[in-house]
Amino acid sequence: MSDTESDIEISFQVKFLGRVEVVRPEGLQVLEEAAQSLKTEDNYSMEKVAKKSKVHLFLSVTGIDILENKTKFLLYSCPLTTVSFCAVLPSSSKVFGFVAKHPAADMYHCYLFQSKAFAHVLVSVIGDAFRASKKEETVRGGRDLIVEALRHKNKMLQRENEELKTRLAQSDI
Repeated sequence: MSDTESDIEISFQVKFLGRVEVVRPEGLQVLEEAAQSLKTEDNYSMEKVAKKSKVHLFLSVTGIDILENKTKFLLYSCPLTTVSFCAVLPSSSKVFGFVAKHPAADMYHCYLFQSKAFAHVLVSVIGDAFRASKKEETVRGGRDLIVEALRHKNKMLQRENEELKTRLAQSDI
């Protein structure tokens, strides 16, 4: 890896609270509604989120990657060009989130995290990375669409792999 500015990545370990589909691309109210939605989910969903709560948040000028803490399995990847809003939750200074547009569908998701010490710092850093990505947008050109298609394909294959592992484990019982 070279030391160019575009290769710089920052990583933080945070608690992943969940991802919620939202109807609007921005606003503090969107974050509040998403947080409330996570609190009222059924027990099965909350248990699933609790198992994958610790994550590494990798931030670069190209995007935000969310990796599971122990396995480093890629849970979500959001190009900065799809991020439309990022803020600390007004009702809780330890909770922050961002809204990103799905690269292949016309929908938005709010990703929520908790960090005891770094919530405000992370929001600021994401904002700085977003501004830096806007400067590089003209340089990258059409590569974004290809990268997004490959990331989407990768996610689909990872999901299929997990489903096959689950089936295999069930058939061994």
